[in-house]
Amino acid sequence: MAISIHPSVDGGVKPGTASFGGGTLTCKCSSSPVTVSLAANVAFDHVCGCSKCWKPEGALFSLIAVVPRDKLSVTANGQKLKIVDTNAPIQRYACTGCGVHMYGRIENKNHPFHGFDFVHPERFKEQGWAAPEFAAFVSSIIEGGFPPARMGEVRSRLKQLGLEPYDCLSPGLMDAIATHAAKAKGVLAA
Repeated sequence: MAISIHPSVDGGVKPGTASFGGGTLTCKCSSSPVTVSLAANVAFDHVCGCSKCWKPEGALFSLIAVVPRDKLSVTANGQKLKIVDTNAPIQRYACTGCGVHMYGRIENKNHPFHGFDFVHPERFKEQGWAAPEFAAFVSSIIEGGFPPARMGEVRSRLKQLGLEPYDCLSPGLMDAIATHAAKAKGVLAA
């Protein structure tokens, strides 16, 4: 039996639609759900093995993407949102009813990803968002109790799905972080 990564990719990674312009993310509450509207498609969609991201029941990985901060707005029942960990760099806003993380925001203006909000695209009502591109923080699933001896199976399954496994972020995102740091130090022109 194949390793189950996340319900949105276990049956194969679905390609996105170039014309997808955003939509509505909805928590799991059957009554008074929190809704968040995105006025743009997501970028850098990936599965994430970190222990901080919200995962659906039984999933080894979460599904995470970013959207420009000015393209996200809470449209219903925002009073139900609470920050999971106020000390974390990413302030993850979760529904107090069902526990789904609706978005994560970085308030530190010096952080390389400031200006982007992190979302779980599988919570879209609509289909067609940008497809997952890679797997990040793969070895972190061990922190959640996954047997280290089975990590080869996980990496093999990720590659089979076309999601290159990394134990950090993708090379493009790591380059963006390093570029931000170099500009802040003045070793690269801004």
